[in-house]
Amino acid sequence: MQTITELTLSNTMFYRNIPVFTYHITYPSFSTTCTLAAAQTANTYYMQLAETTEQYCRTVLYPQAVESAGYIPVNEPPFNRYTLDMNYHVTYNSGCITSLYMDTHTYMGGAHQELKRTSDTWDFNSGRQLHLSGIFPLTPAALAGLQTAIERQITERLKESPGAYFEDYPNLLRNNFN
Repeated sequence: MQTITELTLSNTMFYRNIPVFTYHITYPSFSTTCTLAAAQTANTYYMQLAETTEQYCRTVLYPQAVESAGYIPVNEPPFNRYTLDMNYHVTYNSGCITSLYMDTHTYMGGAHQELKRTSDTWDFNSGRQLHLSGIFPLTPAALAGLQTAIERQITERLKESPGAYFEDYPNLLRNNFN
């Protein structure tokens, strides 16, 4: 079994005393009763992901925020701060297997924020990530069946939360599912 500790990298970055960009990156750190080296592998993976994301915030997103804030020299109207928030959610943690997904929300002005979701499943005996294709054969027919099942679930969710998905979700699902 894995015990998970939450670690955080965060900062608010300023331009002319105006807070223009904030990032908040949470990521997991594991201890395990399975194989210690496996936990170290997963911990290194998530620490590097967090550090790479932080570097991206500092070298790419912050300069974009500064450029936009430059058009409002006296902060009137107040600059709507740009943000990046990365969080993880554990969906399964039993025995020597842990599954989680990470959501990265980025707001860089405009009407909507961007969401990127990635997921991982770890085998804490081997220290390796498990992939769906290693458990379930992803033949073209199986992939089509999986996508059809997901499409049905989205259809049901839309009954509860209209507008929760883009109108062309079937096409987006088929073109972007990985």
